[in-house]
Amino acid sequence: MPALRTLFVAGLVAAWGAAWGAGAALANDAVTVQLDWVVRGDHGIFFVGRDKGFFAAEGIDIAAIHRGTGSVVTMRLVGAGQADFGFGDLPTAAVAASQDVPVVALAAVNQTSPLAFIALAARHRLRRPGDLEGLSVGVQPAGSTYVFFRAFVAANRLDLAKIAQLTVAPPYENYLLLGRVDAVPGYIDAEVPELAAKAGGPQALDILLGSEHGYDMLGSGLVTSAAMVRDRPDLVQRFVRAYLAAFDYVAAHPAETADIIIQANPEYAGRRAVLIAQLQADIDHSFNGPATVSTASAG
Repeated sequence: MPALRTLFVAGLVAAWGAAWGAGAALANDAVTVQLDWVVRGDHGIFFVGRDKGFFAAEGIDIAAIHRGTGSVVTMRLVGAGQADFGFGDLPTAAVAASQDVPVVALAAVNQTSPLAFIALAARHRLRRPGDLEGLSVGVQPAGSTYVFFRAFVAANRLDLAKIAQLTVAPPYENYLLLGRVDAVPGYIDAEVPELAAKAGGPQALDILLGSEHGYDMLGSGLVTSAAMVRDRPDLVQRFVRAYLAAFDYVAAHPAETADIIIQANPEYAGRRAVLIAQLQADIDHSFNGPATVSTASAG
């Protein structure tokens, strides 16, 4: 497949070009990365970028890659400068910015949102948005999935009074497996492969993809703080360039990416198939899109 590059989704500072054109020195900058959750397939971009030398080629050392507790928290940590760069749900980043969290989106990994509603096919069929009415849905009010839930309901003019919202704690997909809720919002590149592995395969799930029913949003991506963009534009530009080069590599090598993730996180040794399935879901559904150009056309 042709190498892919995502377009920047933030209005990046014009000073980047000036700083770069003026010959800004490439120092060995040590940076920290804050993930949105426990490690999954698309997080492999950071591990591949580090271990295959993409960041080193730009004078950057990845000092630490921290696991997260949700995109909402990640945006706050990055905005406050407690991590130099982060990864999380971009609609959640937009909500955070509207609440004066100084976080800036740099690049979109998912050109279309990978968020969906998920049910066990043997219990409930999800064919259209209205099928959610009359069901109980597991929600986490502080998470990106709740941002999706509320936006999806509004976009499809569903009656919230007809949907029982049950607050659940991560991993909330377990509530679906135990039959405590009828459906959960989740990511096709995260929870869906996990659920499929536990429920008997993809055919055991019914999936209502948000992007096919009015949720016209980007998915997850790379973020940093407004202070980082203002104070260190050269570092931001170098980091983004390395990240996009690593993204191209991951899109072309999902199995190797899974192996690199496992090498960095040995406790994931038994989850290689799930990691590959997560990446394949991204490759099939969200890595490419109208906002993506190939390196060939980009020059």
